[in-house]
Amino acid sequence: MVLKLGVSTCLLGRNVRYDGGHQLDRWIRDVLGRFVTFVPVCPEVEAGLPVPREAMRLNGDPAWPRLVGSRTGRDYTQILQDFCVRRIPELEQENLCGFIFKAKSPSSGMERVKVYDDRGMPTQTGVGVFAREFMKRLPLLPCEDDGRLNDPGLRENFIERVFTMQRWRTMLDEGPDLRRLIAFHTAHKLLLLGHSQKHYREMGRMVAQGRDLPFPQLLYDYQRLLMAALAVKSTPRKQLNVLQHAAGYFKRVLSADEKAELADIFQRYADGLAPLVVPMTIVNHYVRKYGEDYLAGQVWLNPHPVELKLRNHA
Repeated sequence: MVLKLGVSTCLLGRNVRYDGGHQLDRWIRDVLGRFVTFVPVCPEVEAGLPVPREAMRLNGDPAWPRLVGSRTGRDYTQILQDFCVRRIPELEQENLCGFIFKAKSPSSGMERVKVYDDRGMPTQTGVGVFAREFMKRLPLLPCEDDGRLNDPGLRENFIERVFTMQRWRTMLDEGPDLRRLIAFHTAHKLLLLGHSQKHYREMGRMVAQGRDLPFPQLLYDYQRLLMAALAVKSTPRKQLNVLQHAAGYFKRVLSADEKAELADIFQRYADGLAPLVVPMTIVNHYVRKYGEDYLAGQVWLNPHPVELKLRNHA
């Protein structure tokens, strides 16, 4: 299936911001855009507000702030809420695999948006009006903002979840049954272990008991745990454990020198002296060389396009 990704329109370079400008993110548009179909959303413009327009900000209770004009004090909250009621169900039908919000935006910021109290003092505790309603309606969908995507680890984690969501939706489109769910779980074993052994074991028990559970509920609960597991931060230590597990499949075919070289490469990665792409490259080489079918079927080896270079950071 086509990988659709929601995105704040201004990040694609379109002049929709309050000042008539944009906030083009070239990595999102030009690099990631080669592999996804964007569904752009600008809540303020789509709600009927002009370009340019007065700047807006969040005022009041951080848990439920009002969206008001910075100059006139006009309350735009209901306009944006009406937009959310109309647009979010439409976006739900798009089968999005994730969403990239505009950081700090009073309509689209997903966290740490400034909220002003009655004295005009800001705290970075808010969520944009549209972002809040979107994430509440679609809580299992991977979401990030452009600011956080500048962190290589957060970027890799988000894209990993997005492409996993695409594979999940593809399975659902093919007509899910317990056999397909077991195959999906098997293929994602090492990827999941690189994030959370706890979640992986719980998911395994769920699949093993699949015949005794209502299948729609099984699918929902599995997806919930799948997204929760991948949201857990991966670490070099976790990935080292997975690398060593994978290396175990070659213990009978590698020479003593090859085993020593592999161990040295793994340790350099664990010590922060080499990025994950280095040990992954040699593991992929051995998978192809020795025709290790089980590992060849593991999503962990290639969870997203190599062109995105997400495993190249140390």
